[in-house]
Amino acid sequence: MSLGYAEKLSFIEDVGKVGMTEHFDPPNVLQEKVERLATLIRKSKHLVVFTGAGISTSCGIPDFRGPKGIWTLQREGKALPEASLPFHRAMPSLTHMGLVELERAGILKFVISQNVDGLHLRSGIPREKLAELHGNSFMETCPSCGAEYLRDFEVETIGLKETSRRCSAKKCGAKLKDTVLDWEDALPTKEMNLAEKHCRMADIVLCLGTSLQITPACNLPLKSLRGGGKIVIINLQKTPKDKKASLVIHGLVDKVVSGAMKSLNLQIPPFVRIDLFQINLTHALSLDKKFVNWTLRVASVHGQKAPLPFIKSVEISFLDREDYKAANLEKEPFQLKRRTVQSKSFEMVLKLNFSDGCGCPSIEMNIPVDFTVPTDCFNLEKNAILQELRETAIEESCCGQNAVIERRVVLNPKCEETVYAVVTNIVRHSKTTKVSETDSLSNGNVKRRLANRSETSRKRSKGHKRKSLS
Repeated sequence: MSLGYAEKLSFIEDVGKVGMTEHFDPPNVLQEKVERLATLIRKSKHLVVFTGAGISTSCGIPDFRGPKGIWTLQREGKALPEASLPFHRAMPSLTHMGLVELERAGILKFVISQNVDGLHLRSGIPREKLAELHGNSFMETCPSCGAEYLRDFEVETIGLKETSRRCSAKKCGAKLKDTVLDWEDALPTKEMNLAEKHCRMADIVLCLGTSLQITPACNLPLKSLRGGGKIVIINLQKTPKDKKASLVIHGLVDKVVSGAMKSLNLQIPPFVRIDLFQINLTHALSLDKKFVNWTLRVASVHGQKAPLPFIKSVEISFLDREDYKAANLEKEPFQLKRRTVQSKSFEMVLKLNFSDGCGCPSIEMNIPVDFTVPTDCFNLEKNAILQELRETAIEESCCGQNAVIERRVVLNPKCEETVYAVVTNIVRHSKTTKVSETDSLSNGNVKRRLANRSETSRKRSKGHKRKSLS
């Protein structure tokens, strides 16, 4: 069973007393250390990065032990931060994108993360080069075939429980489970084995934004020492592993990574977020075959009952058809039912109004409809289309670009399903060390994730048990 509410609060209070004081290296010392870090990275043959909550604070996600961390504020009896940015709209930081560039350059071989914010995957780190020790708030997995599903919404459960969706793999259909560990869950064997393997192979383990106090995860970097590897720690608080490190840097992670990337002559790529949605048009002839009863629905690609968090409302109007009444759909499901003459074609204009956290307020799309013409089905090269959208967004320095990826027809009832991709954010990180800040998460989201976020304190009942917490 999970810890009771009182036990959790007591446990958080005890852990929150450890290592809250922040330390900053003097500018001249920091610069010298950044140059040393760049040299180590340049010479590395097998670089492994180990990340904690500190790399996501500039994304608006609070850490735990910093002056404004969750446990610090709770211990002091202060309110948790209030803001408008939803958790699902958090964007990768400069550090996240710097790691992406190091991986693309062939320098970074593996990332081990204690965070559940999903930002490493969203930033572009390949799944096979990432171990998420505590799970991912946006990931579901199939216990039967092992398929993984990255969602654009926060999965509703934690503790490896069944969710409301099923595996879509052929000949499977098993109920999916969330991947975020609860208090009593053991660390995932597959992720731990990969993490241990790469730490043993590493000549450098770079620890970013972690207080290195959760066991057994905090001992992973030490495994590199046996093979002659070195540990580098970048964190504002002191850690229990500082004495084992070849280099300890007390500074903002984004600032340090920015300086190191500049010394390595590597550019930090912009982040482009692309979201998917589908437009479903279900229709059937009336009994006299003169009219068509149809339903238009703007829906999630993750299932009919899945939320569509980045769309706030949908406005529908009709070109050159004054006899067709416009509609404003203000809440999910975004659905419009109409009856029109079967022989007459028309064109709808859909205005999708985006939710808070998106980089543009809305987009407009024209949808031609002709029920007398058969619908063509196609499945385009998804990755090529997404890459073209990214390149266009970067070139134009704006978002809102969209494209069709797939169209299919479902029978009984007849339904045309068209999948679209749309650019909803583009984030460029300055060449200087100054990074634009993102709004913090809402208070409700922070409270809800006290037991499932990043470096949370959890007692393990079996497997890889954690003794102390970060």
